[in-house]
Amino acid sequence: MNIYRYELRALRKYILIWALSMTALSALYLGIYPSIVQDADSFRQLLANYPEGVRAALNVNLNYIASLVGFYSLVFSFVLLCGSIQAMHLGVSILSKESRERTADFLLVKPVSRMTIVSAKLLAAISAIVITDLIFYAGTLLLANAVTSEKYDQGVFLLINLSMLFVQLIFMAMGFLVSIFFKKVRNVLTITFAFVFGFYLVGAVFAGNKSDEALRFLSPFRYYDIGYISSNSAYEVPYILLSVAIITLCTAATYLIYRKKDIHAIN
Repeated sequence: MNIYRYELRALRKYILIWALSMTALSALYLGIYPSIVQDADSFRQLLANYPEGVRAALNVNLNYIASLVGFYSLVFSFVLLCGSIQAMHLGVSILSKESRERTADFLLVKPVSRMTIVSAKLLAAISAIVITDLIFYAGTLLLANAVTSEKYDQGVFLLINLSMLFVQLIFMAMGFLVSIFFKKVRNVLTITFAFVFGFYLVGAVFAGNKSDEALRFLSPFRYYDIGYISSNSAYEVPYILLSVAIITLCTAATYLIYRKKDIHAIN
């Protein structure tokens, strides 16, 4: 627990910066929502000129774009990208920082097992993501209620935001696994951007292809379809199971490999 508390304390500013940044991004877009409502036809016509694939990648539904949830779907696509970057960065950095900062020898000679170290850091990373999302959701909910007087489905609104947590956990688990394959991670941001933008581009490329659902399995960004969530107030079970499977496999592999890995603090 000492490692967990230490890591969580070290992440306080990190959590606050990400939470406020994501909330500010949401506020930037939601702030123009009243203007969109007043001129909904023009805005709808503008988006109609975009290729269908682009609209699909941005979660744009022309029939509901003037509603709060419909417009928020567009906003959320950018927030989700930011949240995924945070999660991947956290996953790659929190376990590998001992080697980067040359503190691995100090930590590993303590009377704690490697499994305990991984567990504490994993729990700290999950806690950081959950706290970030809670702050973001609270701020965004207040903003949503401030920019509209019309009733909207808050259950759907919650499910949309909660889907970000599942996607973040996938990238965080991937980050943990990726980090242990390097003797020393020298540039966390390079790895983070390569993976997150890679999956985002794959999802964007195949977003408009509704005829082949199997393509959705290639990108976590497509696992939680906002159109489906809005229509059914639920998630698609196969993609929930796939998310759990990816998180479980990456986490289990991290434990198995880290237990036997040679770790050098000084190179």
